[in-house]
Amino acid sequence: MSVLAAIAVLVILIFVHELGHFSAARLQGIHVTRFSIGFGPVLARYEGKETEYTLCAIPLGGFVAFPDDDPESDIAPDDPDLLRNRPIFDRAIVISAGVIANLIFAYFLLVGQTATVGIQDLQPGLMIPQVDENSAAMVAGMESGDIVVSVDNQSLGNFPEATTVFIDKVKNAAEQPLKLQVEREEQILNLTVIPQSNEQGEGKIGVGLLPNVQLNRAQNLLQAFSYGAEAYQNVTVLTLQGFWQLVSNFQENAQQVAGPVKIVEYGASIAQNNLGNLFQFGALISINLAVINTLPLPALDGGQLVFLLIEGLFGKPLPLKLQEGIMQTGLVLLLSLGIFIIIRDTVNLAIVQELIQQIGL
Repeated sequence: MSVLAAIAVLVILIFVHELGHFSAARLQGIHVTRFSIGFGPVLARYEGKETEYTLCAIPLGGFVAFPDDDPESDIAPDDPDLLRNRPIFDRAIVISAGVIANLIFAYFLLVGQTATVGIQDLQPGLMIPQVDENSAAMVAGMESGDIVVSVDNQSLGNFPEATTVFIDKVKNAAEQPLKLQVEREEQILNLTVIPQSNEQGEGKIGVGLLPNVQLNRAQNLLQAFSYGAEAYQNVTVLTLQGFWQLVSNFQENAQQVAGPVKIVEYGASIAQNNLGNLFQFGALISINLAVINTLPLPALDGGQLVFLLIEGLFGKPLPLKLQEGIMQTGLVLLLSLGIFIIIRDTVNLAIVQELIQQIGL
């Protein structure tokens, strides 16, 4: 059930993206011949007055087809309602509408989560889930549930930086007093812990560490929109930071790029632990989908916007054959990368790894 829930989230996000393109075109009266979710064999088909709607077997994408380059279309080439005959601004709206739809949908997913199950919000400091018996932390008076807000007079920021600071301070203070400021039941306590020395001469105090997470659940509609906006900002910033780290150090971070298989695995794990967190999972993937599609790569929305920008600057579009060549080359490269990532993620699935070990490969 959790796997199906994760797949359903992906299908919904793809649907929202393509619906953005479709709606932007139809609201402007632009001809659309096909609206498709998925690829491969057609599972369901509906013939509308002008547009054919299809659901295909492989739900890893979708597309909106226009009659502009269809040689069998009975629409006149000079029809003003063909996409290619519309002004640049009209075409830019259609191309960018998928990204806009994903961004808007992500926000309302987060609003929905804050209004129902609540949303987890990172706060400064670290939560102590457990204190080992006879440990330095227990001697100092620390208890499970404490939140460490500062160490050695240095305030802790948010996870994960707070964890790095705390561990470094403890390791470097073996057998030396270390001042901690702890929040317990809305009270601030000042404790002094003396880390015990391990075999390597590094300090340890015998506690577990978790992010300091506060559950925000809206009590009314206004709070839902407010909490949703705050969560939306946090998720967007983290997404952009992640993409920047990937681009700035691609060789080192390339293995972290996840495809549909890995995304479904993550989503299934989240759904298994808490179905309500699928809201936040969906919002994160929706924003990632929007960012990816804005990249100036052929076959992506960003690449098509680059073609429009060139047309606007030079007063005429690139030759059609050149555009088609660039798009086809980009599509082949993206498909090849996608297939590689899917195969890699499939091989790395825990269940597949277990099977490989059983058959001795």
